[in-house]
Amino acid sequence: FPSDEVIRKRLLIDGDGAGDDRRINLLVKSFIKWCNSGSQEEGYFQYQRMLSTLSQCEFSMGKTLLVYDMNLREMENYEKIYKDIENSIAAAHEKISECKKQILQAKRIRKNRQEYDALAKVIQHHPDRHETLKQLEALGKELQHLSHIKENVEDKLELRRKQFHVLLSTIHELQQTLENDEKLSEAEESQETQMETETKQ
Repeated sequence: FPSDEVIRKRLLIDGDGAGDDRRINLLVKSFIKWCNSGSQEEGYFQYQRMLSTLSQCEFSMGKTLLVYDMNLREMENYEKIYKDIENSIAAAHEKISECKKQILQAKRIRKNRQEYDALAKVIQHHPDRHETLKQLEALGKELQHLSHIKENVEDKLELRRKQFHVLLSTIHELQQTLENDEKLSEAEESQETQMETETKQ
């Protein structure tokens, strides 16, 4: 729209829109009127008017300079804030990296603890070293006792073997004696029978 274009041009000319162009135009007109003033009273009036307009222009200029300085300080402040934000972001990245390392370490520790717990459960199902040594000692004593029993049994078995051998020898001798006695008895009976036969004849 045309009105928007006019407002845009006035803002470009007027700076911050405080009416600087109007004051300058008013100052020029007052200067022209002062130059063309016919009486001393009118010239003095135009002179005061120019001083007032100059004061307004100087005030506006001072305000503009203050705003400019303030904007510079704001820019410096923004740059500082921006750097602080960048530093904070870098610190946050380092913190995140450190936290990731701590998480990995915590996972490793947790895995190791789980493995230790599993091993502990397995170990709990087995007797401890002291109990195992006691069992081994008891088994050793029992084994020694059984070894003595075995030796005694073997000794008795050897004795019985010898006794059985003696018994078999005795039985064999007895059997020989009985056979010899039987043969002798048969010979005697045969001799007696022969003698009876000869007597009868």
